[in-house]
Amino acid sequence: MRTYIILCLYLLLFPWRSFGQTVDSLKHADTVNDPPQRDLIDVYHWVAGNSETVRRDEGKFHNAPFPAAGYTLQTGFAVVLSDNLAFSTGDSLAKISDIATSITYSQYNQIIAPIVADIWTRGNKYNIIADWRYMKYPSTTFGLGGHTQYSDGYTIDFSYIKLHTSILRAVAKNLYAGLGFYYDYFWNIVEVDPPQGIVTSFQKYGLTKTETSVGPAARVVFDSRANPVNPYNGFYANVVFHPSFTWLGSDANFTMMQIDLRKYFSLSRNHRNILALWSFNWLTAGEKTPYLLLPSTGWDDNFNTGRGYIQGRYRGNDMTYLEVEDRLTISRNGLFGIVVFGNAESFKRNLASRYNTIEPGCGAGIRLKLNKHSGANICVDYGVGMDGSSGFAVNLGEVF
Repeated sequence: MRTYIILCLYLLLFPWRSFGQTVDSLKHADTVNDPPQRDLIDVYHWVAGNSETVRRDEGKFHNAPFPAAGYTLQTGFAVVLSDNLAFSTGDSLAKISDIATSITYSQYNQIIAPIVADIWTRGNKYNIIADWRYMKYPSTTFGLGGHTQYSDGYTIDFSYIKLHTSILRAVAKNLYAGLGFYYDYFWNIVEVDPPQGIVTSFQKYGLTKTETSVGPAARVVFDSRANPVNPYNGFYANVVFHPSFTWLGSDANFTMMQIDLRKYFSLSRNHRNILALWSFNWLTAGEKTPYLLLPSTGWDDNFNTGRGYIQGRYRGNDMTYLEVEDRLTISRNGLFGIVVFGNAESFKRNLASRYNTIEPGCGAGIRLKLNKHSGANICVDYGVGMDGSSGFAVNLGEVF
């Protein structure tokens, strides 16, 4: 999830948080030739002069409130108060459930308050996935299609409620399927500083004060990764089919489909060099999809597509996205690593047009091991795109 740089206060609080994993993310380390694995919590203990670095892991529930601050192209500087609850059913093979919430206030007067849950029942029979969030979100739009210029950007302001919930059931090894219900509502939509003397793409498309989408969702997930937090092998597929209907309250009858595919290859004996591939396709059909729900750069559920571009840089009826990343652990104790990545995205301006532009991006980043048990990293990347676009992307956990 595209988020914020974690500051020293977080490191003071983090030792009281512990993660469980159904698979020890460090089993692939060479215990004979490599030194003990280390993370930022160990660094904290070392700086504090505390030789006791054994983490307590009693109980099923582990809570971790923490403040943070950071910077992104879209938010400017921001302050964040977050909380995370990790728990399990106690089954030795149980996957870890996680509920994360936060509230963010940014330099651009944005308010972001999500509640994101990934809950597993006993025996991993059911998986409950929820993404609920409130956003007061002045942000930049550039128009439709792949031919827009960076200078075309202007601010739109809106408030947004997102309530997405799915319940999946295990149907085979690593395979889950189920249904959900999605509700999206935008209100107080206004163009703050549109270019003068022209009709904007938003106005041509149909500028309204509110936009609404309501409908069921069908979802299929396949996940063979040993460690979803920091994958070093396996395959992940997530397919969502979501129709919206006027009789449920939507502005129009339309359909969305998202196809998210990821594959991971280990290029070294001890998994210190990982090649990660990502394909993300976001398609719409039917009547007019609300403008703010159209496929757009950085508007996937985790806000991660398009490193090198500001969120919302490109927008259209359909989106195709590809990314490749090489992840290399530099220090033998696993504390520090680097990555290089490249991506490409293409958008259709409308349902009748074709994909006629490709917008590439590339960059590099550093990785600092935040928790050696879960494999979670603090990820700081710098990406470069076309038309002078560039900027930092900061994540708690890998981008994909």
